[in-house]
Amino acid sequence: MLLRLAYLGVTNAFALLRLLPMSDRGKDAEILALRHQITVLERQLGGARLRFTPSDRALLAALLHRMPFPALRRLRLLVRPDTVLRWHRDLARRQHA
Repeated sequence: MLLRLAYLGVTNAFALLRLLPMSDRGKDAEILALRHQITVLERQLGGARLRFTPSDRALLAALLHRMPFPALRRLRLLVRPDTVLRWHRDLARRQHA
């Protein structure tokens, strides 16, 4: 799990570097494309539950835990904001245990 989490962290750092030279218009277009892909995935899943690996949960929790709850509610996520916050609490509990 730690190796996968490290891999996700490094790939996301490179993705962040890729975003630096992009204009706001390009970023907005990419965000809209990603939101549309999420909509398509949700439609294809129907009522099926999506399974996240522990490293996926840790990365999402780390990225989203500092956002205020109202802003988190406005995001288009595959999981409920309450779930992301629970994942972060579980991570913190395991880290301090």
